[in-house]
Amino acid sequence: MNRRGVQAEEQALQFLLSQGLQLQERNYTCRLGEIDLILRDGRTLVFVEVRMRSSGSFGGAAESITLRKRARLLAVARHYLARKRAMPLCRFDAVLIESDGAPKWIKDAFGE
Repeated sequence: MNRRGVQAEEQALQFLLSQGLQLQERNYTCRLGEIDLILRDGRTLVFVEVRMRSSGSFGGAAESITLRKRARLLAVARHYLARKRAMPLCRFDAVLIESDGAPKWIKDAFGE
């Protein structure tokens, strides 16, 4: 990951922590892919995809989360959850960082 990507993830993490979420894991990776952040929001386990776009030339940050990317994130989350004894409540959020730098938090971004 490049320096700007690392900075975007750190910015998103700090934003989410300031909203009361608790970090469980960063950059969970398996053979299926990676989830940027995994946090707890009360009793809910939250899988977070961080997307940054410095220009809207190729679409915004939200448009960069394609159906293929969503499917990969779901597969990685299932892999992560297979290690758990009990199935927690889960949701998928996105933190979008556009050229203005302000994070936009979309809860239940995938409607899953």
